[in-house]
Amino acid sequence: MMKPLFRFLLALSALLWAVSLHAAEGRPRVQQLDRIVAIVNNDVITQRELTDRMGVIAVQLKKQGTPLPPQEILAKQVLERMITEKVQLQYAKDTGIRVDDNQVDATIQRIAQQNGVDVAGFRQTLEKEGINFAKFREELRNEIIIARLREREVDNKITVADSEVENLLAARAALSGGGDEYNVAHILIAVPENASPEQIQESKAKAEAALAELKKGVNFGQVAASFSDAADAMDGGQLGWRSPARLPSVFAEALGKMKSGDISPVLRSPNGFHILKLLDHRSSNTPLMVQQTHVRHILIKTNEAVSEADAKRRLLLVRDRLVHGGDFAQLARLYSEDGSASRGGDLGWVNPGDLVPEFEKAMDALKPGEVSEPVKSPFGWHLIQVLERRTQDMSKERTKLQARQEIRARKADEQYQDWVRQLRDRAFVEYRLEDKY
Repeated sequence: MMKPLFRFLLALSALLWAVSLHAAEGRPRVQQLDRIVAIVNNDVITQRELTDRMGVIAVQLKKQGTPLPPQEILAKQVLERMITEKVQLQYAKDTGIRVDDNQVDATIQRIAQQNGVDVAGFRQTLEKEGINFAKFREELRNEIIIARLREREVDNKITVADSEVENLLAARAALSGGGDEYNVAHILIAVPENASPEQIQESKAKAEAALAELKKGVNFGQVAASFSDAADAMDGGQLGWRSPARLPSVFAEALGKMKSGDISPVLRSPNGFHILKLLDHRSSNTPLMVQQTHVRHILIKTNEAVSEADAKRRLLLVRDRLVHGGDFAQLARLYSEDGSASRGGDLGWVNPGDLVPEFEKAMDALKPGEVSEPVKSPFGWHLIQVLERRTQDMSKERTKLQARQEIRARKADEQYQDWVRQLRDRAFVEYRLEDKY
């Protein structure tokens, strides 16, 4: 049952749309106002929102060199994507996931830093590209919310047993191409949960139609944008580089028989029908030589009682004692507020990427035996000392870690797609999009 206020909003929208129609010939035109193109549970998607999103995606496709599909097809694809996002955002809100302005601001600042500019410069860059900064903020907030929702509902529930890793590595060892990785693009024609035979046949026919377009030589990215139900449809359907472990077995089996540039026949999985394109492949069986650092530190945390200035001042006093012959391990046991304090601050041998960037940057600048000035990180203030360095072949460790990550990622991808499909199937959706583009 619709709430009275919601029914009023729908009626008002319909009235505004009617008023916006062109007047009879010879009379002045009335400006077209916004209208509803879809109802999603107790929320709506408007024509203006759809048009804005289509504009952003059109720019993305052009940058990728992907021809645009016909406007009416693009509109339907983008609307379906927006409906799926809306359903997830509604569920997140109903189950207590919130992202405040400070969190959004921190993310924007991090993105700006990664692009080598400050926030003001990043904003100017966006506006030069025609992207409204306020809308960008809200889109970013929604992306963070959906990422946290996925993490809570799917990612945090994924487990990978040691036996799974061992079985995967054993299976790879038995195959001559066990170290191969594939750069893959795909098209998904989804099948609803508990689909009827008619619905399954309809999805299969849609997949066969997409394959027919590809056989005619139509650009894969364009066909993906026109047909695919996957979240990456507007990115040309590109999955990126994947090992067989990160792909469903039906994909891995098909790709093993393909050459770069080949397109698969229509494949069936529990999620629906798929078409794959093998963009490239490579071998990952190469040695991985890594420079490791044996490092220790002393950490002073900041809180309500200890300011940034106080923490830094305390560390400067500790550093002065070190410079005048103090024992680092003993002082770490006395003053460090890290779990490594009982080990004299020893973090052991670390690999690139193991530590936060601020710590790692300072550590890499030190010579063995040298003690840093106070270094700030998200954890507090540190004194860092490098004990020694070595170059190590991490191929075996990397192989095990990658295998575990790949199994986890594959499980998470499959379970997330299944979870989103179930959430979408439970939602009430009414389409009001007209094929007038």
